[in-house]
Amino acid sequence: MSTPLLRAVELRALETRYADSQPPLMERAGRAAADFVHQHFGRGRVLVFAGPGNNGGDGFVMARELARSGVSVSVVFDGDPARLPVDANKAYASCRATSADFCREVPPGTFSLVVDALFGIGLARPIAGAYAELIARINAFAGPVMALDIPSGLDGDTGRVLGCAVRATHTLSFIGGKPGLYTLDGPDHCGEVTVADLDLALDGMPGALLSTRDFRDSLRPRQRNSHKGSYGSLAVIGGADGMTGAALLAARAGLQLGAGRVFVGLLSPLPVDPVQPELMLRPAENALANCTALVIGPGLGDSRDACELIRRAASADFPALFDADALNLVATHPVLAMTLSRRRAPTLLTPHPTEAARLLATTTDAVQADRIAAALALAGRFQAHVALKGCGTVVAFPDGRWRVNATGNPGLASSGTGDVLSGMTGALLAQGWGAAEALCGAVHLHGMAADLLAASGDGPIGLTAGELIPAARSTLNRLIAANA
Repeated sequence: MSTPLLRAVELRALETRYADSQPPLMERAGRAAADFVHQHFGRGRVLVFAGPGNNGGDGFVMARELARSGVSVSVVFDGDPARLPVDANKAYASCRATSADFCREVPPGTFSLVVDALFGIGLARPIAGAYAELIARINAFAGPVMALDIPSGLDGDTGRVLGCAVRATHTLSFIGGKPGLYTLDGPDHCGEVTVADLDLALDGMPGALLSTRDFRDSLRPRQRNSHKGSYGSLAVIGGADGMTGAALLAARAGLQLGAGRVFVGLLSPLPVDPVQPELMLRPAENALANCTALVIGPGLGDSRDACELIRRAASADFPALFDADALNLVATHPVLAMTLSRRRAPTLLTPHPTEAARLLATTTDAVQADRIAAALALAGRFQAHVALKGCGTVVAFPDGRWRVNATGNPGLASSGTGDVLSGMTGALLAQGWGAAEALCGAVHLHGMAADLLAASGDGPIGLTAGELIPAARSTLNRLIAANA
């Protein structure tokens, strides 16, 4: 199964449900952390920073288990044991009964591993003062840094840094993953993420890490007895004066990701695409005829003709993806927004944070402050499948489910990569993939293609949108072959 991602409210419910479990959750977490240290870091000297709450309790259990196994452990704890939560206080007492060395300041000497057990998911305010100084000390350590559950200072639900945050090389997340580890600032702070499920059953959770399991059933090899009509017809509409490149990138991606035919409706006409002459270029108003899926918006502009094209697209009875300028026009024209929200055919939206903010009549900062909530709000308002682009793209569905994608790298922060994503999604829709599978598949493949290019030395710096297309094509073919 895919890795479940749990927000604080879901974690609190699970903690309540398993409050009387044996062994207690804190014991399970601390022992899992000690096992992780043994498996990955050997038996060197370990320094644990323990905080005043249950995350500190996890650290005490881990330190106790390490000390009992003969590991040299020092614990930095400057709190009042009497003010610890009940379970954390018990863990503190049991740890003090071992050879673990307790101190209020960082002891001298060198350490093979530093463990962050300062603050977990319960942190509600920015870190400052003495704890900020401790985090600075942790971040100055030259060796591996392991965070328990989540790097201290990182919001588990959103990935926002609250004042300052630990930069870990490894994060051991308990029970399930936390969405904040994979989106916004999370990937810059969590390092390599491992999930210890603590033997808890997690059924029916709405959130998960996006993986090939989300579209595996659509990864089917082609029949030998087929023709171009077997793989659908994609229309790409956009390309106003000075912006034809956006529409052409989307269309090229659509063709190379397998659509049988691709029609390109340009508002600024061209006779042919010299790079991809297989594309069929035609006036924008004629591109909707005979297509099985539509992408509208790349380079569309904000003209009256563009508005009319969006109106026609919103009224179409086949899957349609709205991107870029189409989203901006929907945001400023309530009638278009209403028409879009009432579509019967599948609707897909692929906004970046500023486009999402316009659609939600809020600010980009507000969207970024809770990317999952923003994506779910758009999915609910427009009854659409939504990919909120950015670090850790969030895919949200009309039924309230959501995914966070962990593939990709900063090479995607360049012009045209969003147009390529739209064209990739359109290609999968044209070939008959369901809306959810097409969006998940395209988002995941898009990131995998960027990772492939970076691994070969062609990124992340200087990676271009056009380079993504053949990399995504080869990645899709490999996945289909592996799934056959």
